[in-house]
Amino acid sequence: MKLPSIKPNPDYKRFIKIIRGEVKPKKPPFAELFLDEENVRLISEEAFGRAWMPRTEEDLTQRAKYWDNTIEVYHSLGYDYVRVTGSPSMGYAAKTRPLGRPDQSGKLRVWTEEGAGIIETRADFEAYSWPKVRDIDIWDCEYVSTHLPEGMGMVICPSSGFLEVVMNDLMGYTNLCFALIEDRDLVADIFDAVGKCILRYYEKVTSLGLPNLFGFFQGDDMGYKNGTLIPPEDTRLFSLKWHKSLAELAHKNDLLYILHSCGQLEDIMEDLITDVKIDAKHSFEDEITPVTDFHKKYGSRIGVLGGIDLDKLCRYEEQALRKYVRDVLDVCMPIGRYALGSGNSVANYVPLRNYFIMLEEGNNY
Repeated sequence: MKLPSIKPNPDYKRFIKIIRGEVKPKKPPFAELFLDEENVRLISEEAFGRAWMPRTEEDLTQRAKYWDNTIEVYHSLGYDYVRVTGSPSMGYAAKTRPLGRPDQSGKLRVWTEEGAGIIETRADFEAYSWPKVRDIDIWDCEYVSTHLPEGMGMVICPSSGFLEVVMNDLMGYTNLCFALIEDRDLVADIFDAVGKCILRYYEKVTSLGLPNLFGFFQGDDMGYKNGTLIPPEDTRLFSLKWHKSLAELAHKNDLLYILHSCGQLEDIMEDLITDVKIDAKHSFEDEITPVTDFHKKYGSRIGVLGGIDLDKLCRYEEQALRKYVRDVLDVCMPIGRYALGSGNSVANYVPLRNYFIMLEEGNNY
């Protein structure tokens, strides 16, 4: 496997200045929510000849090797940071199906069971065992923060977001929609319990003063193609108040608060910028709002990350893809506060040759 010709020069402090609009670079930094583990493994094995070690809860030596391999991949590809996820786990009902690529034989893709929920009634809520502070595992954060190459930083995210956990993991989307009409007190209590669990994680990590930690990169998909998944007023009432709490905690500790959220969020963008006070927004799809349009409208107020449409990243031939990436950069770079990356994540079905083309265009810009 031939990697893009990128000379690593990580500088997370420069990344912060770019996102805050304090400097306007000639070429973009890179930003991703994540590379799917299958891609990280493939690059680690084929480009560096390293034995892949899956992350495991039980074996800390294996966990360390997993992070060593992961850090090497992100560093070699030119990233300024690694995003560390995991804990607390609140469990969920899920569906599965086999992954499609031949090298993924025996592995499953997991997605949400939208009908049945773990918590459907007040009795379910009262009986549910919520994670305790003592159960929050921060070993990964401590390890990564002290094993990064010079100049590289770390952003953290424990779990799916406030709406996602309630909607996907605990209640199911259908049940949540009914409950928003039939039992709003139960909805409020579930959101508050989830919010407190996630907030406790961030409070615990930030209390340690870990080196190289420079931001929270919290995911919470709150929209679909045409609008928010629940009414905007309910999104503000139940979900955004917790994002505001996280942003306040981040800013209190001089950290960035970056939000990944899919879907059409135009109805709540002013809330996210002026009330929640996000520092940057990630996740864009050309069919909803091209990143270039979003950046023209909001790029003077917040950072904008990614935006290379995932469908185009998967299906475009080389010359078309190179032109598309350059066209995005030609619009976004003069505005500033921009980092190049996919519109969502480097999923395991993204051809790595196309992913590398995107990085090459950014590096050569």
